[in-house]
Amino acid sequence: MSDLAGKHIVLGLSGGVAAYKAAEFCRGLVKAGATVQVVMTDAAEHFITPVTMQALSGRPVYTSQWDAREGNNMPHINLSREADAIVIAPASADFLAKLLHGRADDLLSLLCLARPIERVPLIVAPAMNREMYAHPATQRNLAQLRADGTVVLGVGSGDQACGETGDGRMLEPDELLEELIAHFQPKRLAGKHVLITAGPTFEAIDPVRGITNRSSGKMGFAIARAAREAGAQVTLVAGPVALPTPRGVQRVDVESAADMQRAVQASADAADVFIAAAAVADWRPASAADQKIKKDGSGAVPALAFVENPDILAGVAASARAKSGALYCVGFAAESHDLLAHAQAKRARKGVPLLVGNIGPDTFGRDHNALLLVDANGASELPRADKLSLARALMAEIARRLG
Repeated sequence: MSDLAGKHIVLGLSGGVAAYKAAEFCRGLVKAGATVQVVMTDAAEHFITPVTMQALSGRPVYTSQWDAREGNNMPHINLSREADAIVIAPASADFLAKLLHGRADDLLSLLCLARPIERVPLIVAPAMNREMYAHPATQRNLAQLRADGTVVLGVGSGDQACGETGDGRMLEPDELLEELIAHFQPKRLAGKHVLITAGPTFEAIDPVRGITNRSSGKMGFAIARAAREAGAQVTLVAGPVALPTPRGVQRVDVESAADMQRAVQASADAADVFIAAAAVADWRPASAADQKIKKDGSGAVPALAFVENPDILAGVAASARAKSGALYCVGFAAESHDLLAHAQAKRARKGVPLLVGNIGPDTFGRDHNALLLVDANGASELPRADKLSLARALMAEIARRLG
């Protein structure tokens, strides 16, 4: 993964037991291609050693504003000018208050104050006891930091080192990394609301059996993450899959095609873009048995009658908002052969401006894919790559079409 290739991050640690997470976060930054310069406060050194952070970052750690390694004796200037971003993780209640008031009595607070505001973003990951986090003074400080341009990340909820449970935990290292990667992505869809379906549907035969397909939902979830990275508000309607929800995405879990249709209809009126990436079952049993259908030893096979499921994409594409251009619809086609011909036919049949085709058996459950984009002007390919890279390329294509 090289999402942060070429980026130089100053990682600041203030005092807090969550400093142990900063070690794994630092490791993730380096794996993502970033160079990392760690700066620690005196309080941070009570929780984790500079030796540990030096080993993980591959660079000597700075702890003092009087560090003689800098020829001009100005590490607060040099370090802040070299950074693409300054990330404080953990950011204690005390350090947040210090940032708010512009106090600069140690190296980390100095370089935050000295950074070129228009070029070097300051990103803070709060970490503290639940009562400290909920205190009006802390909430006022966070609100003013946001107003001043600081990027304030959310917090986690759960067990805390003090033995209490609640909000205030620092985000996990993978969540911090996802937030930082998203920060650097172009905001091509800022102000847009993107509605996405993902995964399979499950059509019950009886309480323990049903009809489904091999879709893992990975492509749809990657699209949801990429849309959020591009600055959009994202609603993800997900069939039965065991995938974590991308950061900042509103997820609605459904099971059947009818469930998915209802969830889509509830959100479509507020959406600017609808991406139907789910592999929706074409048919469902006409009726589901109330109890498990049992074998009786006779060899007789139960007769199943099927009815056609609603066409979710075609229904949305036929709406007044889609017809007027207020809602841009994107369909997906998972085929087993003759991809171009089937994709062109499906685009015309569904009445959508853009149809994204792929070969289902080559992608179901896998981390890579190749996409064929079909519109009124012809077809173009997005070559095989990891699904998140393809999702980002698709967002760029949609943004270009939206103008």
